[in-house]
Amino acid sequence: MPIHSVLIQKLLSTNAHLGKRVAENHFKIYSAGSRNAMTIIDSDKTLICLRSACDFIGSLVRSKARFIFVNTNTLFDDIIDHMTKTIGCRNDTSWRLGGFLTNSSSPRKFRGRNKKLNLTAVHPPDCIVIFDSDRKSSVIDEAARLQIPVVGLVNSSMPWETFKKITYPVPANDSVQFVYLFCNLITKTFLYQQKKLNAGKPETREDVQLSDQSKTTSKDNVLVLPYEKLELLSEDLADSKQLLDKLVILKCIRNVGTEMGLNKPKCTLEISEDKTCLDIMIDNVESLNLKYGCNVPLLLMSTVNTENAIEKVLRKHSNKNVHMFIQHHGETNGNDSLQHSKKSSPKDHLYPSNLSEVFISLKNSGKLDDLLAQGKEYILVVQQDNLADLADPKILSHLVRNNTQYCIEVLPTTSGVENLELLAQEQNIQAGNLKSTKKLWMNMNLIESLTIRTNLNFSMSEFLDQPLAIALPMSKYLSLQKTSDLLLFRSDLYSLVNGVMTRNAARTNPCDPSIQLGPEFENVNDFDTRFKSIPSIVELDSLDLTGDVYFGSGITLKGKVVIKALPLVKIVIPDGTVLENKVITKQADV
Repeated sequence: MPIHSVLIQKLLSTNAHLGKRVAENHFKIYSAGSRNAMTIIDSDKTLICLRSACDFIGSLVRSKARFIFVNTNTLFDDIIDHMTKTIGCRNDTSWRLGGFLTNSSSPRKFRGRNKKLNLTAVHPPDCIVIFDSDRKSSVIDEAARLQIPVVGLVNSSMPWETFKKITYPVPANDSVQFVYLFCNLITKTFLYQQKKLNAGKPETREDVQLSDQSKTTSKDNVLVLPYEKLELLSEDLADSKQLLDKLVILKCIRNVGTEMGLNKPKCTLEISEDKTCLDIMIDNVESLNLKYGCNVPLLLMSTVNTENAIEKVLRKHSNKNVHMFIQHHGETNGNDSLQHSKKSSPKDHLYPSNLSEVFISLKNSGKLDDLLAQGKEYILVVQQDNLADLADPKILSHLVRNNTQYCIEVLPTTSGVENLELLAQEQNIQAGNLKSTKKLWMNMNLIESLTIRTNLNFSMSEFLDQPLAIALPMSKYLSLQKTSDLLLFRSDLYSLVNGVMTRNAARTNPCDPSIQLGPEFENVNDFDTRFKSIPSIVELDSLDLTGDVYFGSGITLKGKVVIKALPLVKIVIPDGTVLENKVITKQADV
């Protein structure tokens, strides 16, 4: 059977040919006659219009255009939700408000309320796809005023005034079966064009020129926005609560801290006042919930190697909104192509590692469906043990206000003045000049699409190819990675204030002291043995410490201190000693 006949039969099986009544004059070009006062739509014309509409949508996908999908028929909701999740588009419902594009019919007070609550998209869409055009003529009118192209299903009963404003009409009966077919075609069009984009196969001469241009200029650049440039959070706590109720935080705890000599995760290491790093993170999220009256859950993804240690900490927090699920080996069928693609990029290091494993485990655990059912829209994935504020509402507000689907948090590669000045203004910066905090904010609608593509050999930088990076001040990055960090956080330079790690106001230098510890201090047990108590370092600029060295209690370090014990030489710093701008290589130098 010819392919054309197969396609026509498929259309007929969806009842696409059944019109609603005798056609208006303008619709007769799509009509094959009538029966029982009902228009019979020409399936050949429907097929032609479907092809034209999909070609147009495909051309917009290639240019990374914005889409809005409009539907008021509850029978279609599940179909369209599944489509938008698969193609990675946000299912924006702001069109449900009158004047969502032009505000032409909305009172001034209502427009002000919309602006305050960020209910509408900041950027107008490049295309609107309408599945029940008869019911949404107001959306079509507004799109026509802004000259936004409309793809829509049309039927024989549609008046000319509405029909003429639809750029790509698709004549068909809007049955559930046909809408499913139409959404399936849109999904395949999106995925095909996105795959071609990521495979780097330009079709036209203009595409080739743009591709060559990008390779020689900004191929590895990342748009960096300074944290200080973000708009202030609304003073209305109700607005902030509504914003934060869309968020969920996911902390990945997959490895034990072997580099510090631990047989348990680093986050279970005691930091201050009998509090572990994980205790501080949980208290931090709880403090956020209490401050704004919101409900931000904290999910902990563990492995069989870390599960027992985490459960021990969680016993102290049984009354808090903290949940753990386990990542089992083999959940990606041995293929983590999103992270280990052959096509590596300098941007890859900016993302948390093995994200496909994380999201597949989240999906398989059932947590993803539960969170979406609770109305959660954004997820913050945290990989490193950061003792600063875990989630900043200003960043989430920026994402929602600008309809940004994902962003990362970065730092300069060093704390030098040049790099700090570099990140003080919005600009494109090479990925290699940025240090990742391993934190990713992402719209949860992208998770479904990401997990579906695990077998398409995508790297993370190809899937999230145009990340927005928020440049954080150094004060918002307190990462526990080595024993030198442990010395900082256990010293008098930092203390817990209302559950938040806070810097000592007595320190005048805006930067933390530089601390270099030799191999004798890398193991936590050795570290604890060599310090009777942690020295005071509020006035310390730098510390270079190697060799067989032991510290008493009540010691103060100031300025630049170098302690390098010679081979076979043991140095003991007595109780109460003050060392300022001192170089010590033997006991007599103390």
